[in-house]
This record gives sequence, C-alpha cells and structure tokens, in this order.
Amino acid sequence: MLDRFSAQAAQYARYRIDYPTELYEFLLTHTPQRQRAWDCATGNGQVAVALAKHFQHVDATDISEAQLAQAPQRPNITYQVSPAEHTPFPAASVDLITVGQAVHWFEADAFNQEVRRVSRPGATVAEWGYGLVQVHETLDPLIRQFYAETMRPYWDENRWHIDDEYARISFPFGAVQYARFEVRRQWSAEWFLNYLRTWSSVVKYEKQHGQDPVLLVADELTQLWGAQEREVTFPVFVRLGTL
Repeated sequence: MLDRFSAQAAQYARYRIDYPTELYEFLLTHTPQRQRAWDCATGNGQVAVALAKHFQHVDATDISEAQLAQAPQRPNITYQVSPAEHTPFPAASVDLITVGQAVHWFEADAFNQEVRRVSRPGATVAEWGYGLVQVHETLDPLIRQFYAETMRPYWDENRWHIDDEYARISFPFGAVQYARFEVRRQWSAEWFLNYLRTWSSVVKYEKQHGQDPVLLVADELTQLWGAQEREVTFPVFVRLGTL
C-alpha cells in the first residue's frame, strides 16, 4: 500500500474530523470481549485513543511514521509501523479490528485473511468511511466540482470506493450490520480550505505542478462562505461483522 498521507500529517491531525460517540457505542455494543483491539491504519491515533478508554490494550498500526508521530501517547496503546495485510500480532489475539477511512487503500483479500488470522473466536471487525462534506446549497456545487472535476485526475482510483460506500470491496464476515452517522462541525472558510489541503489529490496536484490547487477555489468559496462559521456535515457509513 502506498503512503499517501505522510506529506500532510500535521494538517491531517489538525483539520480532519473525529468520529461521533454514537459510532463507538455501536461498536462496543457488538464487542463484549474487550481485552485487545487493533486499530488498523490509525493515522494520527484518534480512534485508538477512543478505544483505549474501553479496552485493556490497543495496538495501532499505520504505514506512515509521520502520521504516527502525531498520535497521542497512552499507556495502553502501542503504535507501530505495519502494513494492514501483514502484522506482527499473534494469531487469535484480538477482540476488535477497526479501520476508519482507509480500507479502500488495502489489498482486500490479504487484509481479510489477516483479520481472520489475528481474530479471536467471536471477534468483531468494523470498517467505515465518510463521504463528501455538505455545507449549504450555495456552496455544495462548488465543492462537488472541485472534488469530482478539478481534482478528478489526481485522485487514486481507489478513492471512488468511498462514493459507493465500499460496495465493491469484499467483506466476508458473519452477521453483517450497517449503520449511518453524521459528523457536524462549525468551521470558518479558512478552516475548510485547510481541510481541503489534507486531500491526497490536492497533495498529488501540488507535487506535480508546484502550486496549491485549493487557491483555484479559495476566493469564490471564501466569498460565498462569508465571515461567519458554518455548519459542515460529513455522512459516515459503517459496516460491521463477526468472526
């Protein structure tokens, strides 16, 4: 798996969303055994920190050392560099496996095999992502155009798995359940523009052209946004299964 997020690790930690309490409650409802959790592709560790409140120990992995350097330290979290498909964990050692906004970058069959290897009987696996942000009817067309047209050549093809909510990525586990949540935040135009700079497509554009593509929409977006903060909404989709 290619590392697409080290270059913007500090911005990622600051400007990316966290996940709602209701999502974690959903996971915990289906995870009665809470000795050990594995947060795969942990990034800056936000999910690992949330899980650490409920599990004896959390193993959190990522392929990006720069991302892991942004992660908060906790006594019951072990961070380590590791690909999703091949981990150092013992067989039958994990009660919960989580993947937030990342499974579309994995080699699905190899990852599913690793999930089966490390899972205890009755373990839970949960994968989720969040779709394109929604702000207001005056702003959403501009955001969609930037996402789907301006940035289209710079997105990895795997990114489009988010748009169809992982429907084309295998999930060969039992008792599959689906859930939806929303993340709502109050953001200024400046904060939103910096969020756009965390997109892997934006980073790729800048590497290729030596220019910040967010500036292509910054003036129009800022004018439409106004001086006030606006509510931004991210739709979150989750699928959960048992082993």
